[in-house]
Amino acid sequence: MTVDLRLAVPAVTMWGTAAMVVGAPQTAPVAAAVTWTLVGVGTAITVWARLRVAAGGRANRDGAVRTGRGVTVIWTAGVLSLVAAALVLSVIAREQPRRAPEPLVDAAAGSAAVTLEVRADRTPQRISGGFDGRPRWMWKGTASSVTARGERYAVESPVTVIGSMDAGDARTIVFGSVSRVEGSVRANDPGDTTAFLVSARSPPVVLADAAPWLRWTDVLRNGFSAAAAATPGDGGSLLPGLAIGDVSAVGLELDEAMKVSALSHLTAVSGANCALVTGIVFLLCAAAGLGRGTRVLISLAMLLAFVVLVTPGASVVRAATMAVIVLVALARGRPAQGVPVLALAVIVLLAHDPWLARDYGFALSALATAGLLVLAGPLARVLARWMPRSLAAVVSIPLAAQLACQPVLILLTPTLPLYGVAANLLAEPAAPIGTLVGLVSCLVLPVAPVLGQALVWVAWLPSAWIAAVAQTTASLPGSSLPWVDGPLGVVLCAGALAAVAILALGRRSGRPSHGVVGAQPDEGAGRRRTRGIAMSVASAVLIGGIGVYAGALGGATLGSALATPDDWQIAVCDVGQGDALLLRDDGRTAMIDVGRTAGPTAACLDRLGVEQLDLLVLTHYDADHIGGLESVIGRATAAVVGATSDAADDTTVGRLESTGTTVSRGEAGMHGTLGGLSWRVVWPPAASAAPPPTGNAGSVVITAEGHGLTSLFLGDLGEREQDELLASGTVGAVDVVKVAHHGSADQSAAMYAELGAALGLLSVGAANGYGHPTARAFEILGAAGTSWARTDRQGLVLVSPGSAEGAVSLWTERSDASGARIDDSGPPYAGGERGGTWRHEAAAGRTRARGVRRPPSRSSPGTRFGPHRSSSSPAPRAFSRIVRSVRCATRSRRRTRASKSAISPPTTTPPASS
Repeated sequence: MTVDLRLAVPAVTMWGTAAMVVGAPQTAPVAAAVTWTLVGVGTAITVWARLRVAAGGRANRDGAVRTGRGVTVIWTAGVLSLVAAALVLSVIAREQPRRAPEPLVDAAAGSAAVTLEVRADRTPQRISGGFDGRPRWMWKGTASSVTARGERYAVESPVTVIGSMDAGDARTIVFGSVSRVEGSVRANDPGDTTAFLVSARSPPVVLADAAPWLRWTDVLRNGFSAAAAATPGDGGSLLPGLAIGDVSAVGLELDEAMKVSALSHLTAVSGANCALVTGIVFLLCAAAGLGRGTRVLISLAMLLAFVVLVTPGASVVRAATMAVIVLVALARGRPAQGVPVLALAVIVLLAHDPWLARDYGFALSALATAGLLVLAGPLARVLARWMPRSLAAVVSIPLAAQLACQPVLILLTPTLPLYGVAANLLAEPAAPIGTLVGLVSCLVLPVAPVLGQALVWVAWLPSAWIAAVAQTTASLPGSSLPWVDGPLGVVLCAGALAAVAILALGRRSGRPSHGVVGAQPDEGAGRRRTRGIAMSVASAVLIGGIGVYAGALGGATLGSALATPDDWQIAVCDVGQGDALLLRDDGRTAMIDVGRTAGPTAACLDRLGVEQLDLLVLTHYDADHIGGLESVIGRATAAVVGATSDAADDTTVGRLESTGTTVSRGEAGMHGTLGGLSWRVVWPPAASAAPPPTGNAGSVVITAEGHGLTSLFLGDLGEREQDELLASGTVGAVDVVKVAHHGSADQSAAMYAELGAALGLLSVGAANGYGHPTARAFEILGAAGTSWARTDRQGLVLVSPGSAEGAVSLWTERSDASGARIDDSGPPYAGGERGGTWRHEAAAGRTRARGVRRPPSRSSPGTRFGPHRSSSSPAPRAFSRIVRSVRCATRSRRRTRASKSAISPPTTTPPASS
């Protein structure tokens, strides 16, 4: 068969143009004018060239005429591509003022509180919980009005809304409904599919229900989700996503497993679902003896109803557009080819919304379809040389989709799913059954609940199988192989896949060539020679690349194990937006909070070789501090926890106690030892007649001291509580402070000035949506002379005593080369020397602990200790990690040194009664 690429070239040009220009939409008007001018010039030249070729054809019939015609065809394709680019540029120029109206831009710039009326374009999806543990939901919509500073303005701007609310409130926001949302507005990147991010401060209030022709979908969705929730385990959580694309019930662990196993596409409604719906409807209509036109009309109606039911996401719209084109072609009696249909769908959708060019769902959907259309057949023929044809055909489908999508997936997660194809081979046969039976049960439940619930149980079986495949493959060793991130990673991945494609598709079996429209069966010696050279180069690139990657992977793994210091005293795990810190001395380990989810916390413990916790501190019960509790269940001997306030908190404490952990409620005065370190609780105040504080205000705050290093861990304590703690006189100067509440603005400048810490630790997630860490936090730290390290940019952070009194040695997993200013995101921790002296520094700490003064360092000439921080060049990168040892300025303060004591388990001494 041939592959018709005539529409593909303009489609790719249009996509590339849109992807570049939506990031700088202010350039679109000028770019559109220039491009339309080029179109006019190109059209004139094309007409002139065609006339010349026609005249030459009448004069002679030699090869020169054919060459001229070939050039004209290529020139015409170029002009059509310019038309596509000019069209999308014109749409961007027209739409940008509507997307970013002045009232919303001003509100975002001034961080003013606003009230918006938002029409829901998608149903809410549950995302990670907030700091208060309440579930958070996100949905996309169109803001129709905004009220700011008492003035109301009519707008028409796409927005993303995020807010904390109960599931009941979320269910009131249905596709097409209009809600009032109160909160703050932040401008998104110009290339995002929505122009603004709205942070709701209270649950939205529904002002108008959806239109009647949309309202029926809410009944079906909610009824099906409730029926699926009655089934056990991951199968019940996954089923709504499998059938109607509703992933709100999918937990974080299952979601991660689906991504690692390359199965997340099964819960993204796209081409397979639309093809299934239209195909079944078309066949049923044919069986009923209906004419072709009637079949097409009914199929189109059912397709529209399905799109409304699942809500029109980017992948759904792409698939539905292709289905419409195919059905229209069938109505005309002309079978449509896959690649032209896909190209036309891309052109139509980008002309409607150019910002889809940067939508990952749209890109993955289109690329997967292109992979199936272009690569699946040739891959099946190649694989058939080593396996039965039927098996080769089955394997080629997920392999083609994975190869086409992998470069874009690198931008989302820079890893390679080692078992992705195998997982798809195991899960794909069950997917159509679960999807079809689940969809039928969704339709049947309102009219026949018993039958509908029975069908839900039938659909649960394949859903549970898919979930089990995901969990199993994700747990296998090496399930995610690391890859270079960013644009370089995309280029390297695309290059490797291109080499694979050349090798797979370049081999011929002696039969006529199949290729682009117009290709001749006889390639000739020149083409065969060119193909041979290309295959040789591809083989060399692929073999060399595999060798380099294997060496880099092995070297990085070994280097990480060797480079990660083992003499740390404080560790800050990179667990995203949450806290998970470790204290260690003489083989004894304490952990302060456990992060939001178990996976990253467990990975950090494994990396640092921590198997047993002698003390666990849960500062309070927000999800970002206790969500990863399962990672430490069975590891902790004793625990100090904050005061409980509800049944959920009591359940957390009970979970610890049920596994043999001795639990005590933390309050000021409680103290103990951890090897040679001494620790003490300084907040909350000791028990009194008043109820103990809970939440952020009740965070358990501890100090630790030993081997010349004093540290303070502030949990999520707010400014008022920090001032009260400072007034209590129980805290003073320290070397290291864990900055409260991930660097929020709720900080006490007086507290940090009194602490005068050399180093502040910020445990924070990248692009967390809360604006953490804040400019105010950095201003306070800067005024106190405190440098900082942050996990979102630097990964794992390890701290030990420095070689001089008051000095601190720091190791970070990554360098922070962002160069950010102190007034936006803060600079990296500034240090004295280039990397490579961590062991030396740690040894100095042990020497000081024995009371022996160590001679001045001769290995790091040029390092000086003084009242100012010094800066240095970052250490060289090895793969993606560096080792840095940095020192803080010496601080003059009296210090109580903790001598090295015999190993003893942590002890908790109740405060003396007054």
